[in-house]
Parts: sequence; structure tokens; C-alpha cells
Amino acid sequence: MPRPRRRLVSTCIGSVTAGLLATGAALAAPEENRAEDSGIAMGAYLDYGPNGVARIRQLSRWLGGKDIRVGHTYLPGDQWAGIEGRVSFLEDWARWRLADDDRMFVLNVPMQARNEERVSDQQVGRLIRAGAQGLYDEHFRRLAERLVSLGVPDTVIVLGWEMNGVTYTHRCRPDPANWKVYWRRIVDVMRTVPGQKFKFDFAPNRGTDAIGWTKCYPGDDHVDIIGMDSYDQDPGQTFDDQISQPYGLQKHVDFARAHRKAISYPEWGLFRRGDNPEYVRRMLGWIEQNKPLYHTITDYCPHGVWQCKQNPQSSKVFRSAMTPAVPGPVTPTPVVPTPVVPTPVVPTPVVPTPVVPTPQVPTPEVPTPQAPTPQVPTPAVPTPQVPTPQVPTPAVPTPQVPTPLPEPSTAEPSPVVPSPEVPTPVDPSPSPLEPEPEPSPEVPEPGTPSPEVPKPSPAAPSPVGPAPVTPGPAVPKPEPTPTRPLPQPQPQQPPLNSMQWCVPINFGEWLSKLVGKQSVCVKIDLGEGSGFWPF
Repeated sequence: MPRPRRRLVSTCIGSVTAGLLATGAALAAPEENRAEDSGIAMGAYLDYGPNGVARIRQLSRWLGGKDIRVGHTYLPGDQWAGIEGRVSFLEDWARWRLADDDRMFVLNVPMQARNEERVSDQQVGRLIRAGAQGLYDEHFRRLAERLVSLGVPDTVIVLGWEMNGVTYTHRCRPDPANWKVYWRRIVDVMRTVPGQKFKFDFAPNRGTDAIGWTKCYPGDDHVDIIGMDSYDQDPGQTFDDQISQPYGLQKHVDFARAHRKAISYPEWGLFRRGDNPEYVRRMLGWIEQNKPLYHTITDYCPHGVWQCKQNPQSSKVFRSAMTPAVPGPVTPTPVVPTPVVPTPVVPTPVVPTPVVPTPQVPTPEVPTPQAPTPQVPTPAVPTPQVPTPQVPTPAVPTPQVPTPLPEPSTAEPSPVVPSPEVPTPVDPSPSPLEPEPEPSPEVPEPGTPSPEVPKPSPAAPSPVGPAPVTPGPAVPKPEPTPTRPLPQPQPQQPPLNSMQWCVPINFGEWLSKLVGKQSVCVKIDLGEGSGFWPF
């Protein structure tokens, strides 16, 4: 932007008078009710040296305790010594910065000596190319070392500001390509200094000016912040024009967002249109809307609103917007006690609940069913009673006994009393249950017979009944029936060589109780008529 030829010299004019006026204004502001930090760091350029540091506290009092977090100054660009930081006022700013970790120190750094001497474009072009070749590297290395040694390695460096204009020797238009190379070379040199944490702010003028500022952008790797200096001047008649114009406020915000960079407004204020409160109101609204990393108003005439008394309306708008609201005295609201109207206690009538007797329903006694234990009758095995058959004495004629012959084979046998058939003896080994005797015509002798029964001798029958071993015909199982006369036994030839084997069958304890002892008998007849008689 156009401004006086030598910024530092012009700002000294009337500084003593402005300082006295600022002191008086500051005394009228209370220290209490410090402003809430909205997250946007705010500051002002008040002076380049110690006076600028001292006025920060005064500006804060004028704004009702507003926290001024940004200190802003410029290195002189007339000689390389100033660009190297060999100025005493840097120590004052370093002490201010180190007093609070939340503060930010912003330093404008020229890229060329004789920065405000109206050097021609041809000569500027030669200087740019010299810088791109590294001729001035040492100056910027010394500056970086100076800032680190002062304890402000995180300084925001506004390098070669307003490069798209015509005012400064470090302008870009004479050779944009080499200008970008020169910028990158300066950043690389300063970043090589140990301990540095610098942030580099690329800050053109609003609008096209001498060249579109995007043509001078050195690249994302060498830029940390994209700023913009914006004063109330052409191009643009209204604030809306300043937003929408080519390379205007909106372009600045969009470009920074596209490159993922924070934005800033290192310089802004009144200028060509004098006291313009609408511009101040709109600019503060734009800042609040787009949330820059920081902003600093240029506060000397004709730009300022505090030290410059020729902009009273704008000053009022700025002060009202930046001063936190001071709460008025709190008038206590008298506490009027609410009369307590006692609520009459209406007794609730006690209605006796009729006692309804609960009917006693007798519980029916359900007899527990007695599961009868099955009585398994033990089969009574009767001892077989072999009845002695009443055999009538037969009238036996006296036999004619012939004289025995010498050969016994021709002797006639004497009449023999028939002997009962002797069964094959049964194994007398005990069994769990004795089998119930089957009704059969043949009843075994309870005694243990010998396997072989000798042939009876031809003794004459006795008139008494036969011996127990002499059975008659097959005797059935005795039953309680009337005794009947037995038929006369017919004498018969007893079977010879007959045998009977019986094998007991065990059905288990429970089944044997029901069916009794059983056995299987096999009888083999070896008599004459059996076909097996060998004699």
C-alpha cells in the first residue's frame, strides 16, 4: 500500500504527544473485567521500539482490560545491519514475549537493504537474482541466531511483506520466478539454525496491485501462514467490493484453505476514506467469522483508532467491539416470603372393612394308594407219598417143581413176583428250589437207588404186601379222592437195562418261586424190545 517513504521516521513524528494522550486515555479505563480470550490473538502496531512495548499495557487499559497477546514491530530495512537484527529494541520485545507463554511476537523482515528508497525495477531484478544465488544468505543466518539467542525462536517472520505492490525494494514483479527462489533460500537458511521454531508468514496486499499475489507464492513447504494487509482504500468502494474483488479477502481465505494454511491480518486499518466506522465494524466481523491465527491493527495516523484522534467514530466502534461487556451492579431482588396458608386437615373417615370370613374348605384326604406287595407263594413241594397198594393175596397154586436138569438154561423159571421198574437215579445235588413233581405214572423212590438193580430171586411172595421198593403199576399223584379198589396187578416182565437221566432247570429265583423246580428227564430203555438188547 502507498505510505510515507520512511515508515520508521514518520512514526516518530508526534510520538511524544500521542504517548501523553494515550496515557490520559488509559487512566480512564478500569483494570478489572479482563476480556475473555476468543481464541483469536489480537494486537496493534504502536511503535517499533520500547515505546511500542510500553503502550501495549496502555491500550489494554483503554479496552477495559483486553488481553493484547500480539506484539508487532519491524526491522529497519535501510542497512543490512538492521536486517541482521543488530538493533537494541529487539531485547525489549523479547522480554515482553517471555513474560507470558501465551504471547506472540510478530516481526516484519525486509528482504533487501534500502528497502524504501524507490529503487528501479531493473535494479530490483538484479538484487533478486543475487539473492536467489545465495549472495545474502549470511545476513539471514545472523538474524536467526540473534532471535534464538534472545529466547524468541518461535517468532512469526513476516518476510518480504506486500511483495505484490510497488513500494518496497523487496517487491516481486521485476522477477517473480527468482523472487520465489530467493524466498525459499532465506527460509532454508534460517531453519538450519539450531533451536529455531520460526513460522513464516506470506502477506501480500489485498487486491491485484502490481501483480497477482498468487504468482509470487513460494510453495507450501516454505510457508506456514498466509496473511493479507488490508486497508480501507481502493480497489473497492465498499467492504463487499473488498471481499469479492480479484485477489481480495475471499480469494485470500479460499487460497489458504486450499493449501491447508492458517490465515492472518498483520496490517489493517483506516486510510483513504478517513474516519469510516462502517469499515471498522465490517472488518472486525470478517475477522471473527474467518478466525485468523492473529490480527494487528496499525495504530498511528491516518490508520489508527486509539493514538490517532482524527477518527473518533471509528475509535468508538473499535473500542465498543473489543472491550468486554462490564456487568452492571447487581441489585438484589428482595425476597418476599410467600405466606404459608395452612391447609386444613380434613380427617379421612375410617370406613371399617367388613371382615368376611374365609370359608374353610376341608382339604379332602386322599388316601395314599398302598401298592400291594405281590405275594409270591412259595410252592409247597409235597413229599410224594407212595401208597402201599393193597394187593390181595393171589391164590398161587403150588408149583410143580421139576427135578432140576443139569443145564440151568433148561430149568423153568419159578414164578416171580413182578418188581417195579427202578428209574435212573437223579443227581441229588441241591438246587435253589425243588421242582414240583410232575404227575406221572412213575414215582421215583425217595431213597438213593443204585444204578444197577439185580434181578430178584424167585422167592415166593409173602401174603403181606410187597416191600416198599416193589411198586405196583404206575401210581398217580395222590389226591383227596375216595379210595377206590385198585385193580389186580398183572404180573409183567420188568424191563431190563432201562436208564433215566434228569437235569434240573433253574429259571432264576423269582420265576422258580412261581413255577417251582423243574427238570428235564431222558429215559433210555435198553430192554429186549428196544432194539439195543445185546443178549
